[in-house]
Amino acid sequence: MPSEYLKRAVKTPETETDAARKVAGAMLADIERRGEAAVREYAEKLDQWTGDIVVTPDEVERRTEGIAGSIKRDIEFATQQVRRFADAQRESLREFSIELQPGLAAGQRLVPVNVAGCYVPTGRYAHIASAYMSIATAKSAGVPTVIACSTPYQGDGIHPHVLYAMKVADADVIMALGGVQAVAAMAFGLFTGKAADIIVGPGNKFVAEAKRMLFGRVGIDVLAGPTEIAVIADDSADAAIVAADLVGQAEHGHESPAWLISTSRSLAEQAMQQVPVLIDALPPTAKDAAACAWRDYGEVVVCSSREEAAIVSDRYAPEHLEVHAHDLDWWLGRLTCYGSLFLGEETTVAFGDKASGPNHILPTKAAARYSGGLSVHKFMKTLTWQRMNRDATRSIAQISARISRLEGMEAHARTADHRLDKYFPDDTFDTGPSVTA
Repeated sequence: MPSEYLKRAVKTPETETDAARKVAGAMLADIERRGEAAVREYAEKLDQWTGDIVVTPDEVERRTEGIAGSIKRDIEFATQQVRRFADAQRESLREFSIELQPGLAAGQRLVPVNVAGCYVPTGRYAHIASAYMSIATAKSAGVPTVIACSTPYQGDGIHPHVLYAMKVADADVIMALGGVQAVAAMAFGLFTGKAADIIVGPGNKFVAEAKRMLFGRVGIDVLAGPTEIAVIADDSADAAIVAADLVGQAEHGHESPAWLISTSRSLAEQAMQQVPVLIDALPPTAKDAAACAWRDYGEVVVCSSREEAAIVSDRYAPEHLEVHAHDLDWWLGRLTCYGSLFLGEETTVAFGDKASGPNHILPTKAAARYSGGLSVHKFMKTLTWQRMNRDATRSIAQISARISRLEGMEAHARTADHRLDKYFPDDTFDTGPSVTA
């Protein structure tokens, strides 16, 4: 029996993309042309911010000194969890060298980028966790200069809790900027004189489009647009917890998809009944966001088998994927397309979002088909090198010259010829017929 949709989305993550692309493109062009003056104008117009852009260490201390000790300890704990996981990722990478043949050595180096820009969104909510997710990971990778940006919160500078998270995660430069203007400032090196080599961090549709447009000029982590959740649930799942987890991510924003994939119609119907009730019980800001997200982007699909459910899930390639089902090891081995996987009822996306350790900056819009989330790998360059003596040159040069000429690339071939003539003037070599056309 084919899968059956009990609820279909009326919009897709691409619905609003064209408008966002036009806005982001116009802003990037304007900022590149007019520089810091344009950034200041956008900061005032969009965020009502006319204060200093670069936040000094003294200002960081002043704005964070009144934070309760319990809050500081929570932020410090969560930052350390992320740092430990990132450190383990870094340790899993290695440099090496190998002798490919006598006299020919080659290898790889692992070199961090010089400047990383970390965007920390603060709009509907103050995303404390996004600060340490990006900054601490960059520092674990060994990035010398990490520039962090966050939107002035309600017209009064960066939210103190976000600011403290930036400090604990060891940001080198902090700027009170949000949105496209923040991304542009980091990309173009405004206010710091240091253009970012890579820009990372989640954001709204405008931030995602700005990053997409700048990709190539700078590196980016992932196309992290509005958040997504998919939950796979069989008949062993608790419908109330499934519904709570769907709502827990839908509150992110009006355009945050929430998908339920179930092998049990009964479970799916129970969860569908409970989602509106849970949304209605939320405080106003979250209620508004979750209600719109579930109405416009929510989907529920019933599958005839776990294999079919896995196929449907891989097709979604969700940012966050929870599995509430029997035989979790089977699902771990079978599923291939997701940003981060949460196995079993005991864990949930919110834990990964805030404090468990793996990064929460993850691919959206099906980008998990070809990309993972933010990790130390994103800040590292794998650089290869080679060195050879003249005996190795003798054999490699002849083969390289012949292949070059087969391809029609005479100048390539002659770089080999010159070395053979210099190193072995009395010898004759087969370097292939010269290219004449």
